[in-house]
Amino acid sequence: MALEQFKQSAALSMGVELELQLVSLSDFDLQAASPDMLELLSRKAFPGVVTPEVTESMLEIATSVQTNHSGLLSQLREMRDILVQAADKLNIGIGGGGTHPFQIWSDRRIFKKPRFQEVSALYGYLTKQFTIFGQHVHIGCTSGDEALFLLHALNRYVPHFIALSSSSPFVQGHDTLFNSARLNSVFAFPLSGRAPFFLKWNEFENHYFTKMEHTGVVKSMKDFYWDIRPKPEYGTIELRVCDTPLTVERAAGLACYLQALCKYLLERNEPNPAEDDYLVYNYNRFQACRFGLDGTIVHPKSYEQMPLREDILTTLRKIQPHADSLGAGEAIEHIYQATHTGSDASLLRDEFAHRGSVEGMVDFSLQRFRQSAA
Repeated sequence: MALEQFKQSAALSMGVELELQLVSLSDFDLQAASPDMLELLSRKAFPGVVTPEVTESMLEIATSVQTNHSGLLSQLREMRDILVQAADKLNIGIGGGGTHPFQIWSDRRIFKKPRFQEVSALYGYLTKQFTIFGQHVHIGCTSGDEALFLLHALNRYVPHFIALSSSSPFVQGHDTLFNSARLNSVFAFPLSGRAPFFLKWNEFENHYFTKMEHTGVVKSMKDFYWDIRPKPEYGTIELRVCDTPLTVERAAGLACYLQALCKYLLERNEPNPAEDDYLVYNYNRFQACRFGLDGTIVHPKSYEQMPLREDILTTLRKIQPHADSLGAGEAIEHIYQATHTGSDASLLRDEFAHRGSVEGMVDFSLQRFRQSAA
């Protein structure tokens, strides 16, 4: 089967997907509650889309196509309020965070959906270990060539989104010393990491995807777990490195930071991406996962070492006019404040120190997600 044609989308339109935790309020462990939640939510209209994820302790929500920060944030808040109300009726908690801090992967149940069953049969225990929670951001592109340009032009900014979204410091009851431990689980899959370097859609299709399909390894773009991947059926690129934040406000801020950054890059304000840019990619990615905003990265063109936090602040200043033209000034201010106050990973560590237990940390994350919910 040939790779489907790249659907043209409105430039810089966006959508957000959030994978959320379903939690027992008695012991604060994950709870296999997605079938009940989905049944309850199906009784009335839901803004956007809500779907199951690979295990029954997860839900995924997806916004409709949005163009600006106010519309995106408004819908995310509406979705959150409906989710919180439904969870309250079932006496369960719902919240963000890239990992649940003490769940045991072997206790998870695979959701009864054919694709999830196929993935489980192929990847074995890795599938249950994939009970991790991320934010995916889609940015609309006018062509496949534009999508591939943006995908590779963004490579040096991937650490920004890892560090700013990081919310997974604990795994199996222990502090991992990583700010985003979630991405270590993603890396276990063979088709993860970075996309191959192609800048023309017909070359990507004919010289890469078709060959991969012939090997029998892949059937569609869904089989790739790349940090950024093209989605031809939507006409977007999809950034997949973010942990699910603890609040929808942070989720909207991250999405609009990406939107403004893409506008800046599409105006060719930087040198064109090149294969050699990826020489430092895995190192920079590790620094962001391990140290978050306190990491040190290497510029892929100049090889200059720089503090990640300072690079984010410099970038925010560069793209401010582009953000303002998109109505994303409030989002950029949110990201600016986050560079100073710290990530959700830091917040979770502070709560663990304050409350003295991982259960208390989960309770905090549930309360933070529902803040100002109706």
